Amino acid sequence: MQIPETNVAIIGAGPYGLSLGAHLHSMGVPHRIFGRPMQSWQQNMPAGMSLKSDGYASSLYDRKRSFTLEHYCAEKGLPYKRTGMPIPLETFVGYGLEFQKRLVPQLEQEDIAFVEKQGKRFLLRTVSGEEFFARRVVLAVGITHFGYMPAELQGLPESAVTHSYSHGEVSQFAGKRVLVVGAGASAVDLAASLADAHADVHIMGRRPKIGFYMPEMDPRPLKRRVLFPRSGLGVGWEYVICVETPLLFRALPEWFRHRVVRRHLGPIPGWFMRDKVENRIPMHMSARIQSVECKDDKVHVHFNQPDKTAQEFVADHVIAATGYKPNMQSLRFLDPALAAAVKTAEGTPVLGVNFQTSVSGLHMIGLASANCFGPAQRFAVGAKYTSWHLSRYLKLRSVGRRSQRPAPRASAEAQPASGV
Repeated sequence: MQIPETNVAIIGAGPYGLSLGAHLHSMGVPHRIFGRPMQSWQQNMPAGMSLKSDGYASSLYDRKRSFTLEHYCAEKGLPYKRTGMPIPLETFVGYGLEFQKRLVPQLEQEDIAFVEKQGKRFLLRTVSGEEFFARRVVLAVGITHFGYMPAELQGLPESAVTHSYSHGEVSQFAGKRVLVVGAGASAVDLAASLADAHADVHIMGRRPKIGFYMPEMDPRPLKRRVLFPRSGLGVGWEYVICVETPLLFRALPEWFRHRVVRRHLGPIPGWFMRDKVENRIPMHMSARIQSVECKDDKVHVHFNQPDKTAQEFVADHVIAATGYKPNMQSLRFLDPALAAAVKTAEGTPVLGVNFQTSVSGLHMIGLASANCFGPAQRFAVGAKYTSWHLSRYLKLRSVGRRSQRPAPRASAEAQPASGV
């Protein structure tokens, strides 16, 4: 039996995958898109958290901007402000799900189990066993596979140490002593959620103190608006460039790009989280973890204070809220030979102007593209340029080609599965 073929396969159904899928669908580009919509946002973010980005910068993108977060909130009677009001997680998730239903009805809620390169095409296999070819594959996997665990916490059983990505639900920690390692937004959001769930939660970080992001509120003086225009990332021309012209960022020297991404727009918690953690959750700052061991059903964390004084913290569980680092080897559904063929720099893929890796036909968008296209790619607002630019390129590459497969099943008929 002949294996069917499509022009483009999108793996991932978060803000980037759905935005690209909406563009390709309206442009008539033959493609298939896989994944469960907004999965990481639904299952892996702390309950009660809010987005750090402003409302106007928290939309998904279709070609006509016909269904923004503002439109959704107006329809549902939900509170919304362009700036200065945190967007609750449940509002953003509900919006993303409705965006998918309206603008990406072709989504197949099944995951991809395997991808390998065969000649000029890719062979993909779903978790249910269906195989098909794609001329191009777009990896829009977000943070799903990239949780970073510090060396000091590696090699310990999951009963003792886990990553924050595993904890959208935290009720199991009620009455337990939990140490959250990290000092960024993930750590603060999770610690607040744990405290709400009646855990005895502590925060440990290397920074001297936790800083909180405070945006400029409207109205702003005219001079300030001209000299420091607002963008989806913050105020200032440098942020406008990152959002509107990522190709300019890509033209910068590699070492400089990587430094900018490391140092700017990091995982600093939002201003609205300050009252939820300060004077409520004990913090052990400027701490350097030396070793961790499990003993008598407890986790013993040995750390040094700035004066080199050795201390020990004993917890029932340790959670590493230490962020995400893209790594091709973490994408277990990729054939090892395919993953190894992708040229990387500091672990992240080196991408061409069309988000294409060194493997012809394999593209990566979202977090994995930040070192090439700028820090905006870590936020929903980055999907604006990505979906617009990449969809135009994919349409040009698909002219005169037709999929050998009829229209994919609508999401309502698809069978959900685990994986990507």
